[in-house]
Amino acid sequence: MSETYVITFQVRPDQRDRFRALLDPVLDAMRHEATFEGASLHVDPDDENRFQLHETWKDRQDVLEVQLKRPYRSEWHAALDEILERPREVRIWSLLRAD
Repeated sequence: MSETYVITFQVRPDQRDRFRALLDPVLDAMRHEATFEGASLHVDPDDENRFQLHETWKDRQDVLEVQLKRPYRSEWHAALDEILERPREVRIWSLLRAD
């Protein structure tokens, strides 16, 4: 069953452009993965440096064992400590219904 990873980022104000420059190519590459279902990136209307990413995947094992290790994610992951004010918050949600 599909799962959605809800990831919240608090970005350092001076790193906002870098955040997008590194994340956008990852999102573009993910859409070609066989177990990928969709993603959406949101920004908090009250805080331009707070983002939330929703990634939906078909298979958790594939995410953990394959997707997180894809080469196109390495630069993004390596930069997170510099880009973020605090560690990202990750929550996993299981799909119950889709209309």
